[in-house]
Amino acid sequence: MHQLTLAEIARGLADKKFSSEELTKVLLARIAQLDPQLNSFISLTEDLALKQAKAADTRRANGESGALLGAPIAHKDLFCTQGIRTSCGSKMLDNFKAPYDATVVARLAAAGAVTLGKTNMDEFAMGSANESSYYGAVKNPWNLEHVPGGSSGGSAAAVAARLLPAATGTDTGGSIRQPAALTNLTGLKPTYGRVSRWGMIAYASSLDQGGPLARTAEDCAILLQGMAGFDPNDSTSIDEPVPDYSASLNGSLQGLRIGVPKEYFSPGLDPRIADLVMASVEELKKLGAVVKEISLPNMQHAIPAYYVIAPAEASSNLSRFDGVRFGYRCEDPKNLEDLYKRSRGEGFGTEVQRRIMVGAYALSAGYYDAYYLKAQKIRRLIKNDFMAAFNEVDIILGPTTPNPAWKLGAKNSDPVAAYLEDVYTITANLAGLPGLSMPAGFVDGLPVGVQLLAPYFQEGRLLNVAHQYQLNTDWHTRTPTGF
Repeated sequence: MHQLTLAEIARGLADKKFSSEELTKVLLARIAQLDPQLNSFISLTEDLALKQAKAADTRRANGESGALLGAPIAHKDLFCTQGIRTSCGSKMLDNFKAPYDATVVARLAAAGAVTLGKTNMDEFAMGSANESSYYGAVKNPWNLEHVPGGSSGGSAAAVAARLLPAATGTDTGGSIRQPAALTNLTGLKPTYGRVSRWGMIAYASSLDQGGPLARTAEDCAILLQGMAGFDPNDSTSIDEPVPDYSASLNGSLQGLRIGVPKEYFSPGLDPRIADLVMASVEELKKLGAVVKEISLPNMQHAIPAYYVIAPAEASSNLSRFDGVRFGYRCEDPKNLEDLYKRSRGEGFGTEVQRRIMVGAYALSAGYYDAYYLKAQKIRRLIKNDFMAAFNEVDIILGPTTPNPAWKLGAKNSDPVAAYLEDVYTITANLAGLPGLSMPAGFVDGLPVGVQLLAPYFQEGRLLNVAHQYQLNTDWHTRTPTGF
């Protein structure tokens, strides 16, 4: 049962081959057996899962149907879940139980999805390796000595190890697509505003976006269908109709115009990954796509712009964690200033502190124009580059990451080296565009992903291309040894 995809689970439940309760018990036992190797979960919700599974079986018995009805999933531990610890991977929120459900959680629960637990993540979603979590690093099931990518590494590792068929993640600078690439999954970052951020603990509000992680594009379409849609509680949510993503999966790629930016093939890209990217281009050409070289001239400025904007927004968002209202509070504070300083100093980890300090500096009176304002201007230039490119092509294709997964701890002493792993993903967040990573091969036994980018609200196009590619390749079907 653990090898079934979401789509196969939906068919099995509809045909009464097994019940949601049976499936849930199998996967909970599998998590208990195998997750100690991976550390992909922070909290398991066995009682809730079995309750939801029984309710889903009852709904099916009463004639209801739906692709998510009775399907087991997990949530990245920054989606608020009522009465359940929502830690954001931080000591700061280790004792926090959310008083309400995030919109994403509520929508998926209403569709009948079964929540098995909350997955591990980089602290406050700050990281590219899932090593900054208060609960310890997550291991990559393809090689337990390597990182799974971050910050949604717990969700990615759990799905890749077949502990469950799909999970939610969030993407601020590549945090769905990058771990998807490093663990052989399909991961989708929707258009900014397509999925509600209400109840999603914020890192950088103008960049964060929730999305699905699964083994196939077909499964991502199913999960996104349940997540997407306008939410009046979220002022950045877009009131735009949600198409039937599954209905567009089988469209022909004949005449599809694919652009490959020349800037992607710089000296920082592992040449073996470059070869796999071009192999995926050839595969899509066989399916009728037309490929041309394009340029994104301002891509070189993306990382410095991102690492001003994101920390600036983080320093503002994280100011609420002060030891007064909720979360970690230091012992025996001498006065209010001592309460603030020690609660934050003891509650936040090193990477979070680093980004708060960078962000506060960039927003300070003497440096706002020199750093933050200039970064926002670069952001506009990057968006303009994409708009010009999409006048020529329908899809942009390139590597998701410059390297395969690195060893645990290899970049801990050099945070800039870790930041550079996001070079291909952060531009989509800066521009608010949808992006998808799909499995495209292996380097030294470690998975490699190819990234697709599309114009605003064209998630269906991304899923269609990825699905057609997956019908003609088998990379996404490979399973890590031992899982």
